[in-house]
Amino acid sequence: QVQLVESGGGLVQPGGSLRLSCAASGFIFSINNMGWYRQAPGKERELVASITGGGSTKYADSVKGRFTISRDNAKNTVFLQMNSLKPDDTAVYYCKTWKYGLEYWGQGTQVTVSS
Repeated sequence: QVQLVESGGGLVQPGGSLRLSCAASGFIFSINNMGWYRQAPGKERELVASITGGGSTKYADSVKGRFTISRDNAKNTVFLQMNSLKPDDTAVYYCKTWKYGLEYWGQGTQVTVSS
């Protein structure tokens, strides 16, 4: 079955960096769209960044220039490099894959930006 396992979250000071990873299994990773979403307390889940099987990327305006999504098809893994982190980036970050009308989510990893 499809599995998405996020890692790399934690506590970081404002201005710091984190790199999230999402290890995928159970589907043909190289052709699937992959994305990172986040949900802060009391807020709706929102798209942070996405990458297609061909490598095209999209970013939320709030993270452009600070976050970078990438994928390693040989390792079935998608990454989110987060730089210049702000307290507003505090949220649970979720990995998602979708293709042909099907979608799957990971369990999420907490990112807390605080001094």
